[in-house]
Amino acid sequence: DRPRSSVFVPSFHSHICLPTTNIARSNPMRVICATVGSIARKVPRHSSSRRHVLTALVPLVVLGVGAMNPRIASAAVGKPVRLLHQLAEIDPSLTPDATAYDATDERLRQAGRLIQQALNASTIEEEERMWTQIIDEFSDVDAVWRDDVVGRAYGNRGNCRSRQGKAEAALKDYDESIRICPWSVDPVLNRGVLFENQLMFEEAIADYRAVLKVSPNDPVGWNNLGNAQMGAGQFDDAISSLDRAVKLGGNRYAFAQANKAVALYAKGDDGEAEREMLSLLRRFPNFAEVRASLGALQWMKGEREKAEENWLRVNDGSYRSVDWLRNQRRWPKRLVDAAEAYLSLS
Repeated sequence: DRPRSSVFVPSFHSHICLPTTNIARSNPMRVICATVGSIARKVPRHSSSRRHVLTALVPLVVLGVGAMNPRIASAAVGKPVRLLHQLAEIDPSLTPDATAYDATDERLRQAGRLIQQALNASTIEEEERMWTQIIDEFSDVDAVWRDDVVGRAYGNRGNCRSRQGKAEAALKDYDESIRICPWSVDPVLNRGVLFENQLMFEEAIADYRAVLKVSPNDPVGWNNLGNAQMGAGQFDDAISSLDRAVKLGGNRYAFAQANKAVALYAKGDDGEAEREMLSLLRRFPNFAEVRASLGALQWMKGEREKAEENWLRVNDGSYRSVDWLRNQRRWPKRLVDAAEAYLSLS
């Protein structure tokens, strides 16, 4: 099994749909999305945001990325790009004063009930309908809490739509959430993940940089930035960002180190990539991502017995599909080619 409980932030790029809600209680959690190459994973962590009635009413929801139609990046790597969406400017100073919210306001209490119903929805379609109902019912309300409720509802509906493959509709919701809640990191982070999975790497990089501007010590943000840079072919920048993620996350942040090893191999630094992989496997011997990538590396080195041993210990059948490695895990071409060289003969 992949190391989960012992990993500070299991972040890895592959297309995996995960549970998407985490209800904040007395000790609210912030649920954010970390990526690995092309996998989005749910990452709960303690929130630094205010703990108040709206935090309990409107928990933050992670973007779970399902299969989407890939879209060509906005411009070639290294050339000036015109971003297709407005740049996000997160301003925490605009965070509304929760002490001004009237907890006896029946409209706010009704919003809380509807939010709970959305989070408890039995299907993704029902959850989407509930967020739409919240948006329709409270968008015209004259109350200090309106933007907090409605803006987060747009972001959560964007998450639902993204998980259903409704990429364009999801992007519109994220854009509106960012407009209504310019203090919030989450819709920017989640929009970045969606951009990344649409192969819009420059847009993803811009969103991750916006997140890091206000949260410079966030290892998830650095990890996601590094993955987007790797997708754009910016391997030196990716290695630097992923190294920052590893240092900020500590020894438990295994997936960022795995991503860094992949970037090192893509750049052509085989020796350092192998050292990173071996270091990870000493701590997490069943880490399928690293077993497969090390096996591919060793096969190309001519170390056939070592490569065979590592491939035999890969406990996730997805890694034996070249199509999955290329289009869902989205390994860089050099690593996919190395894996294909082995898999074509096995």
